[in-house]
Amino acid sequence: MSIRNSVNLIGRAGGDVEVFNFEKGMKATLSLATNDYYTNAMGEKIEETQWHNIIAFGKTAEILQKYVTKGKEIAIEGKLTYRSYEGNDGQKRYVTEIRVNEVVLLN
Repeated sequence: MSIRNSVNLIGRAGGDVEVFNFEKGMKATLSLATNDYYTNAMGEKIEETQWHNIIAFGKTAEILQKYVTKGKEIAIEGKLTYRSYEGNDGQKRYVTEIRVNEVVLLN
């Protein structure tokens, strides 16, 4: 059995795509909102929004830059990645991101 790191999400862009150009290519970042719904103990329907940090490189980054703006619904396939960095205050920060392999424009 193969073990695989795979994430599939459908959501809406929380803002415009940010692009960073490097010597060897391009990186794009985006916040993606997904919604879950459930009924609480009192019978009320509750909507819960989760925010995801999305990153893409190369051609995928170019597609995000060209076609995705705030509110655009997209489907992504990628993998979870983790990194850390030192903030301006000297504290170590941890970030979870989804590195996109594939994007589908939905609306």
